[in-house]
This record gives sequence, C-alpha cells and structure tokens, in this order.
Amino acid sequence: MKKIFKLIGILVALAVLAVLVIIALLPWMDSWGATDEEIAASLTGDELVPSPRLFYTRAVTINATPEEIYPWIVQLGADKGGMYSYTWLEGLIQCPQTNADRIHEEWQGLKVGDKVLMCKNDMPPGYEVAKIEPTHAIVMGHQTDGTWTDVWQFLLIPQADGTTRFVVRLRNSLDGWFWDAIRPGEFIMMRRMMLTIKERAEGAYGR
Repeated sequence: MKKIFKLIGILVALAVLAVLVIIALLPWMDSWGATDEEIAASLTGDELVPSPRLFYTRAVTINATPEEIYPWIVQLGADKGGMYSYTWLEGLIQCPQTNADRIHEEWQGLKVGDKVLMCKNDMPPGYEVAKIEPTHAIVMGHQTDGTWTDVWQFLLIPQADGTTRFVVRLRNSLDGWFWDAIRPGEFIMMRRMMLTIKERAEGAYGR
C-alpha cells in the first residue's frame, strides 16, 4: 500500500511540475518569433476586440513576397487546403484533413462573411471572415449577438530586403478555463502552421 501511495505522490508531483513548466513557458509561446515592435504594433483587426482577455502575437520571416504567400493563407480550411499543421494530431482529435502542397485556384475566392472550417463537420464552429486586405491581411473570428468575441489575424508585412514578416495575432475576450487549458496545444499547432506556410511559399519559388 505504501508503494501505491508513493507512486501516486510521484505522479501528482510530476503533474504539478508539468503545469508549472507550461505556465512558465506561456510568455514565450505567446510571443514566439515576434519582436517587441510587432507585439506593441496596432494591426488590422485589433479594433474588433478592443479589450481582449487573451492575447498573443507570433511571427516568422518568409523569404517570399506577400503576393506569393497570400494564396496559401486564403485557402486555409479543413474543407479546402487544410490547416497546414500536424495531420496525425488532427486525426487524433477526430479532425482529419489533408494539407495542400500547391495553390488551388478554386479556393482563391475567399470573401468577407465566408466560413473557414477547423474541422469538416464544423465542430468546433468555423471562423467567419471579418476583414480582407488582399496580399496584406485576413482577419477571422466568432461573433455573439453581432459583437466579435475573438479574432485571428493573419498579417503579411513586406521588408526592405525582399522578405516578408508573417505575423499571426489572436485577441480573445471570452472567459473560461477552457481557453487557457488549450493554449499549449494551440501553440504547437499554430507554430507548425506558420512554418508549413513558410516552407510551402519558399519551396514554390525555389528559395
């Protein structure tokens, strides 16, 4: 019996340690790749959720122009080009999809009001496109009674050296433990998405 209690104590201690490590890493996750200037910048879509409870800004440099990167973002969606993340993990959470490895012209007509599905069965509910600035920004989110409760902002910012900063920002005003609990997993999936878009855009033009 003492061995069982000892084992339980070790498992509890490990669980607490894991939680503490995750909490300590959250600031790094929330600002992964982003500069202080990018984190502080006012970006397209910020005005839709002016007082977020959760907020992050992540970024990566892509050796391609905004015009070359933008089509990959336009075709995001479980029913289109996929989410460019870990397909094995998407399958594990019952959200199987295929990530496109080329630009599909039939998926390039994204417009305000369209749905971007996370899963093909629309569970969880897909994102609604709120704003589009061609080759610069796509903003999507969810509304309740006409008020945006959260937005996901995809920004392409050209640099003087010919590269592009791909900046992704989230602003979420919703309360509840669920949104905090999924943050580490969401970071893992989002980081893979950003890196896959970088790889696709650079690879398509031999860079």
